[in-house]
Amino acid sequence: MTDTATRATPAVTSSGDRRHRRLDGGGPRAGTVLAFLTPFFLPFVLFYLVPVGYALWQSFRVVRRTGGQYGTLYTTFGGFDQYEKVFQNPEFWSSIGRIGLFGIVQVPVMLFVALIMALLLDTPLLRLKPVFRITAFMPYAVPGVIAAIMWSYLYSPQLSPVVDLLNGFGLEPDFLGPGAVLWSAANVSTWLWTGYNMLIMFSALQSIPQELYEAAKLDGANNWTIAWQIKVPIIAPSIVLTTVFSIIGTLQLYAEPAVLRQISSNISSTFTPNMLAYAVASGNNYQQAAAISVVIAVITFVLSFGFMRLTSKKAGL
Repeated sequence: MTDTATRATPAVTSSGDRRHRRLDGGGPRAGTVLAFLTPFFLPFVLFYLVPVGYALWQSFRVVRRTGGQYGTLYTTFGGFDQYEKVFQNPEFWSSIGRIGLFGIVQVPVMLFVALIMALLLDTPLLRLKPVFRITAFMPYAVPGVIAAIMWSYLYSPQLSPVVDLLNGFGLEPDFLGPGAVLWSAANVSTWLWTGYNMLIMFSALQSIPQELYEAAKLDGANNWTIAWQIKVPIIAPSIVLTTVFSIIGTLQLYAEPAVLRQISSNISSTFTPNMLAYAVASGNNYQQAAAISVVIAVITFVLSFGFMRLTSKKAGL
């Protein structure tokens, strides 16, 4: 008995030592954690933080000239001179007002259509759901430039079969006219992004327990009541998320009006804030373009974060 206990003691001790080592140093080491995080942080730093920091640094620079009219150009620190020029630029405020009107109309319309489509996908009355889901999501797979080119063909008075059809009814639409071209670009964005937002909402709907619907039906609720009084409030966080994404995307609008500009004289090179920044940078005024980009980023942050705070307060979060 003594020999057996003696022989068992090292095993117990060894097990205790292993347990002690696991508690003290058996966790993931800093080097291992760093190795796993490097594939994310390296591109994040190189392709996000560095360009943002460089743009911010450039926005505080100004170009000076030494030696009179034919002197040498050099850049130096100019404080907030570039930002002062941005806020004094009427084209900047025109583009902000235009994109603000775009967002106020296009974003609610797009999200409402996406919500209706998600609710239809979630109802048991709809047949061929996989076909409908793929068809609705398919426009998102089309690059924005390609989509704008496709729609420009449909908007062109010389080429569009849609325009010819409407002309036959005496409507004579001008999709590229001064009063309609903004909404033509909004239609392209809506066509592109509705399916994407629908998929986010539909995924949220799929996570709702079916027992909740059964209990509501036992209480006498119909499909309409379940949809608007149960489903929509539960997926409200997903609706907020898609709204924030849409606000950010609206202030980044560039591809659609830039392509439509090739066939319409009613879209200027400063039609949106991003187009203004590109036009200024094309004139080799990189510091001014950087300041415009920083201002756009700040406006985007304020609007998206402000919307999230507002909705969180209303929801009592």
